Amino acid sequence: MPYPQRLLNDGEEVALDIHPHWWFFAKSAAATLFSSVLFLWSAVALGDATWEKGLKWLFGVTAIVSLLWLGVRWLVWRTTHFVITSDRLIARKGIIAKSGIEIPLERVNNVSFNQSIFERVIKAGDLLIESGGEDGQQRFTDILRPDEVQNLIHLQMEENQRRTFTPAAQPIDVAGQLEKLEALRDRGTITEAEFESQKRRLLD
Repeated sequence: MPYPQRLLNDGEEVALDIHPHWWFFAKSAAATLFSSVLFLWSAVALGDATWEKGLKWLFGVTAIVSLLWLGVRWLVWRTTHFVITSDRLIARKGIIAKSGIEIPLERVNNVSFNQSIFERVIKAGDLLIESGGEDGQQRFTDILRPDEVQNLIHLQMEENQRRTFTPAAQPIDVAGQLEKLEALRDRGTITEAEFESQKRRLLD
């Protein structure tokens, strides 16, 4: 489920739209796997004694609850976005009740990332973004390839600054240019054919 295009500003382009790293599912997936194994074992190994039936029910309910937990985590994962656009950084999450934060690129002061040894192996980590104003520091967890994301943020910041400080091209004054061409033609500096050629170029 990509970030909704209707939430972008005019002319804004998405450079990156990612969900959390798969490590986001680690606890719920491990609980589901463990409880499922226990339930299958109890169904095969335990008999019909009262306490054995009780264990079967307990392991079965635990497996169902773990599976529901995994399903909820999947929904949260699907509706959690970390987005880099040409104008801002966006973090958004929520299934029914939604929350989010937006940081304009021009307000970003510093971008750093943290990775443990294990996180380096699985290519996950945290991003720490320092910005001006009330936002202060924001930590984003379970980011896939945080070093590459950091580089992309810096690249988008540079592009944003370049667009901001590049002066807009001045519109061509067609009437003024035609007057200058007519004056050159009248003085004999250019020929009639050259005048017509330049005139067509201006009017096209």
